[in-house]
Amino acid sequence: MIKQILNRLPKKPPKSVETRDGGVAYTSSSITSTSSRSNDVSSNRLGSSGTTSTSNANSAPSIGSNNGNLFYQAVNPKVNGNQSAPYEALPSFRDVPNSEKQNLFIRKLNLCCTVFDFSDPTKNLKEKDVKRQTLVELVDYVSSANGKFPETVMVEIVKMVSTNLFRTLTSPPRENKISEAFDLDEEEPSMDPAWPHLQVVYECLLRFVASPETDAKLAKRYIDHSFVLRKAINNIFYRFIFETEKHNGIAELLEILGSIINGFALPLKEEHKLFLVRALIPLHKPKCLSMYHQQLSYCITQFVEKDCKLADTVIRGMLKYWPVTNSSKEVMFLNELEEVLEATQPAEFQRCMVAERALFLWNNDHIENLIKQSRHVILPIIFPALERNARNHWNQAVQSLTLNVRKIFSDIDPELFEECSLKFQEDESRDEEMKSRREAIWKRLEEIAVVKATSNEPVLVSPKATRRTPSG
Repeated sequence: MIKQILNRLPKKPPKSVETRDGGVAYTSSSITSTSSRSNDVSSNRLGSSGTTSTSNANSAPSIGSNNGNLFYQAVNPKVNGNQSAPYEALPSFRDVPNSEKQNLFIRKLNLCCTVFDFSDPTKNLKEKDVKRQTLVELVDYVSSANGKFPETVMVEIVKMVSTNLFRTLTSPPRENKISEAFDLDEEEPSMDPAWPHLQVVYECLLRFVASPETDAKLAKRYIDHSFVLRKAINNIFYRFIFETEKHNGIAELLEILGSIINGFALPLKEEHKLFLVRALIPLHKPKCLSMYHQQLSYCITQFVEKDCKLADTVIRGMLKYWPVTNSSKEVMFLNELEEVLEATQPAEFQRCMVAERALFLWNNDHIENLIKQSRHVILPIIFPALERNARNHWNQAVQSLTLNVRKIFSDIDPELFEECSLKFQEDESRDEEMKSRREAIWKRLEEIAVVKATSNEPVLVSPKATRRTPSG
């Protein structure tokens, strides 16, 4: 799941940040190129630089539990590019012997634990470029590793990734509130100002996770489930739906979930169904539905294709959030409803399955013989249902099977069949007469009530009408 999340990250940095980082924008292909701008410095200065940039992170908690360090880093001036010690580049991996490369790798990781302020494009330009070049070297080193990563290296990688990635996301513009009135498909996504660094950090994490030199069992100690669990995604959805209606990447999260839902094993687990009911269906509520509706509709349809019985749950949930006063949103609902109905064939509905399976009993010769022997008891009981199904059942398969069963009874005992038919017609006439009489009574009561209301006369109620039958 980590690979899926990281692979969904946008690869194209915005034009506005290309000049903030030395005039160079990195794509996934350029990230892997080895930097040629690293400078040699003395070991004393290297040591002081590494110590300065990592003084706030002596321990390396797992990625999933490192959120607390973020708040410390936010108020630490040494982590925001204002360190007093010089921030200098470390030697290139090509310039040190193999025995020293691991130590140099750790020192470079520590150097990259410094987080710079990208809100000011003129601030710390040299230091930002040094860090970017160092990050690119780290990606190259991880990609070309020819030996298992020891635990000490894993600790430092996780510390560097946590320090850079765990941050307070910037709030989206207020235009998101009315975005359904505009077509934003062609607009370039809004990037974090620090994306030139963040993209390389994400790439480094992806290469580390996917590397054959990474011991999965050992890495699980530091990259724990709290970093990727659907529970965290659920919380993002809940906060978006019920609190803020502001979001960072709801569409991208849904796109990732679409591929995950597609891989769910059958039968679906209860937690998966709860995720549908509690998170996905309520996502129809926000006003900015148009920004992620395509991805949401795909996730919903995947659930229905996995389990057709969920169609009822989905449709009832959509009716709950039906946008009565928003025509453009209502069109989206109708399109999604069409997709749900297309994914669920009528023959798969439970009621239809029961009726069709019961009618299939007549295909069994032994059961058919037993029914024929007891037809005087069975036919009067089932004849009303057979007649109603044959007349107006909505499912063609059930209607066809019903006609076959009626023909079987008509052939084996025409007199009994005719007798049941006459009785059914009499019962229908009696029901229609009773219904007409009841409607006439109610109509008369309404007329009396209208007359009394216009004349302000009290309506007398018979004591028999208010008498209650004693309980018990």
